[in-house]
Amino acid sequence: MKTKYRQEVRRWLQRGSVAALAAVLLAACATVPVAELQAQGTAFYPPAPSLPRIQHLKTLTGERDLGASASSFAKFVLGDETRAQQLMQPYGVGIYGGKLYVVDSRVPGLAVFDLVQQRFELMTGAPNGRMKRPINITIDSDGTKYVTDTGRDQVLVYDRSDRFVEAFGSEGQFKPVHTAILGDRLYVTDIAHHQVHVLNKRTGKDLFKFGSAGSKPGELFHPTNIAIGPDGDVYVVETSNFRVQRFTAEGKSVRMYGDIGSERGSFSRPKGIALDRNGRIYVGDSAFENVQIFDGEGRLLLFFGQPGGGVEGLNLPAGISVDYDNLSYFQAYAEPGFQIEYLIFVVSQFGPNKVDVFGYGKMRGADYASDEAAAARSAAKTVAKGER
Repeated sequence: MKTKYRQEVRRWLQRGSVAALAAVLLAACATVPVAELQAQGTAFYPPAPSLPRIQHLKTLTGERDLGASASSFAKFVLGDETRAQQLMQPYGVGIYGGKLYVVDSRVPGLAVFDLVQQRFELMTGAPNGRMKRPINITIDSDGTKYVTDTGRDQVLVYDRSDRFVEAFGSEGQFKPVHTAILGDRLYVTDIAHHQVHVLNKRTGKDLFKFGSAGSKPGELFHPTNIAIGPDGDVYVVETSNFRVQRFTAEGKSVRMYGDIGSERGSFSRPKGIALDRNGRIYVGDSAFENVQIFDGEGRLLLFFGQPGGGVEGLNLPAGISVDYDNLSYFQAYAEPGFQIEYLIFVVSQFGPNKVDVFGYGKMRGADYASDEAAAARSAAKTVAKGER
């Protein structure tokens, strides 16, 4: 049905009939149920009969996914053409101005998927900005990029044109894994000293730090990824405490999310984290090989992704990024009628899928209010049973 539908759309486009094309789109929305789309291989979350919120859109593994060739520089650095075409061991991800930057620790460098020019480039930083073992990337609103490098034990800074600017971090200061930006501050997770350092994002001056080894509120144990919420609070993934801890901007502990366990809402090896504009918290778990979504009160809302080599299979997921600005490049991969509100990028360190692109949205014309009310009633019944 999907192939037939797309052939029909292509035929009407060739004829130039906008009205007829609109009729085809509306008919598709009315006649193709979600369950049938899922049976055809479309990955929706949650699964039918619930209304879909998230669709798996596309997987990016290398230059072939853009229909482009690698740059001559990339081929020179990596050697043969086959290696140049593939991500090897990615971790972090960020997007800016139509370019998707994927941190690859084994290259080492940044693989740049230019969605505008349909080009694949490799950025290694030179000469003083040469990367040794890059892990994560954070991109500021002006295009400045902050790359954490555990080989150099520094945060490397590049401008919007990908030119090296400077390196933050002196010998023994920290072993940085991830950064987050709030105003003029750069928050840096330090996995070696179980702390978060707060730097001036322009000068690298150490303003203050918070956290110490432990599991009590305010203490940290192997902090890895970090994100800033729309409320200005700081969310830190503690991989060895199996939780996410929320702090104020000044480093005061607010609350914890999750705990060690195998049931939904708990963690086994949390790593990546991102928040959307509504304050929903996305946490990837490299052991569960999925992403769980929580609200600000810690309630589990949904989880997506699954282990394996299928279309949406995740394998040791690490970095997560939420993006509202580049929908046009991926809306074409959505099923007809599914309107994307924002994108979710999830990086897998191993396996065939390296960067999976998901779209959060709604199916046009569906009654989500009734669906959410039914889910709330079901959750209330579950709670009531547990209290008896």
